[in-house]
Amino acid sequence: LRLPQIQFEVCGIENWTGAGPFDVILANAVLHWVPDHADLLPRLVGKLATGGVLAIQMPDNLDSPAHRLMRQVAGDGPWAEKLAAAANSRTAIAGADWYYELLRPLCGKVDVWRTTYHHPLSGGSSAIVEWFKGSGLRPFLEPLDELEREAYLRRYTTAVACSHRTLPDGSVLLPFPRLFIVAIR
Repeated sequence: LRLPQIQFEVCGIENWTGAGPFDVILANAVLHWVPDHADLLPRLVGKLATGGVLAIQMPDNLDSPAHRLMRQVAGDGPWAEKLAAAANSRTAIAGADWYYELLRPLCGKVDVWRTTYHHPLSGGSSAIVEWFKGSGLRPFLEPLDELEREAYLRRYTTAVACSHRTLPDGSVLLPFPRLFIVAIR
């Protein structure tokens, strides 16, 4: 073992019963799928040792063109009924001020910031679709049969191509806003 003094645990954070105290709790690109941050985050802070750190990174992209188009294509196609719940599968996250106000009374220091990364992807709009197949598109694709999935992806890819300019080298820049929180107990 390279880090024998460090203990790692993998489980669903919403039902996590680890007693702590912990030096670090890291939630990287997961909490945007978990509802009720008003209850969850104080519980996580309560598991920290004095001086322990809650470090969070969440995509903050539900209003980005790629995500708006997922919902639009879902609602406009023959699959609309099947996909009615897909648009609500991900919890909209609150603003930076809300998280600060929630965590500040519980922590000695809270830093919250939002950054937009511009990911260069080779392959134009198809690359954006591939990027989201493993995350944001999953709730839209899973309820569909194979033919519906192919038709949905064709429509979605066409819509993405209209909203994201392909650069002369064939790549596209995918703006990806993320919210970061570092709270020290």
